[in-house]
Amino acid sequence: MTQRLYYHDSFLYSFEAEVREIPGGPRPALILDRTAFYPTSGGQVYDTGVISTDTNENLKVTEVAETEDGRIIHYLEALPKGMKPGTRIQGQIDATRRRDHMQQHTGQHVLSAAFVRLYGMPTVSFHMGNDYCSIDLDTPTLTKEQVEQAELRANEIVIENRAVQIRFVTRNEAGKLGLRKIPPADRDELRLIDIHEFDLNACGGTHVNQTGQIGCILLRKTEKVRQGWRVEFVAGQRAVATARRDFITITEAGAIFSVHIYDVPQQIRKSLEEIRALRKHREQSLEELAEVQAIALLAETQATEGRRVVIRTFSKREMNFLKLLAQNLTRLDMNVVALLGTTSPQPSLVFAQSPGLPTDMGSLMQQTVSTLGGRGGGSKDMAQGGIPNWDAIEAALKNAAGSLAV
Repeated sequence: MTQRLYYHDSFLYSFEAEVREIPGGPRPALILDRTAFYPTSGGQVYDTGVISTDTNENLKVTEVAETEDGRIIHYLEALPKGMKPGTRIQGQIDATRRRDHMQQHTGQHVLSAAFVRLYGMPTVSFHMGNDYCSIDLDTPTLTKEQVEQAELRANEIVIENRAVQIRFVTRNEAGKLGLRKIPPADRDELRLIDIHEFDLNACGGTHVNQTGQIGCILLRKTEKVRQGWRVEFVAGQRAVATARRDFITITEAGAIFSVHIYDVPQQIRKSLEEIRALRKHREQSLEELAEVQAIALLAETQATEGRRVVIRTFSKREMNFLKLLAQNLTRLDMNVVALLGTTSPQPSLVFAQSPGLPTDMGSLMQQTVSTLGGRGGGSKDMAQGGIPNWDAIEAALKNAAGSLAV
């Protein structure tokens, strides 16, 4: 079992150790007798850094993992020649990454305790990502006011700069101390993280020494999940960077709308209402245009054997307009076949007929587009499709007209 130096000092960034094993496998790796590198565990991601040898070789640590028997594997970019068990090494933790993880993890303890103390909502899981962290709360409901109050209480604990201490106790002792959550019975000795007079919880992660070192805790998105409610948050320098990115985004949005940043939501709502109104007006105009054009096309199309076959190619017309036009053509006359196409923005076809006419428009569409490398289909009286090349539209319509049932 590897001795875990981070258990006693999360601010230990450099250490010396001895190589115990060199595991076989596709990835270069080392197992040491002792380490300050934290492996992925308990929702917290692994440390990175370098391992140096006496020959001044710096081996980049890309991932750290824990085996079931308690050994810690350090995965490396490469393994130097001559490396063998017994070799002395020096380890150097990426201090910036470690400090970020300490801020996020201790921030999670404070935040989870705040939800329990204020609303009796226990945390059932914790996730630390590269951009944000999250906790899942065991609660059927979660209000905006509860989120804001929990954030406020958590940051009050940060400002009070309470001591964060590490304690080791037996499982029996832990059961008498009022832990926020007792972990599964997989070991007799428990490592406790004690936030002075606020939270006591078993945890193997890395943590700050004083809550003030967390910096701040910023709650973000909340969403309903299967086991309750998920709350996303960021802490410390990550929270500052996130707030800065948010501010830049909102400032740019305000500049686009020529309003103060606090007026951006109202301006967005106003713009969306205008867009909806314009979209509705556009749809009405298209419907009116389709009806007028249908009347004109029927007037100029001579009936043959009691049936009018309207064939027309358009440019800069969307599929929706073709469908509206086809619907009007077949509605205004009981014996109409409409074979319509548009060359842009996408080469498209719409075939339609008045109810009761004999041609199967769905089959005719499939037959037409399949020969041109396109796709399409529909019902007996209305079908639509698309083809790759706009210059084949007119020929496709002509061939379809020649295939109409009599």
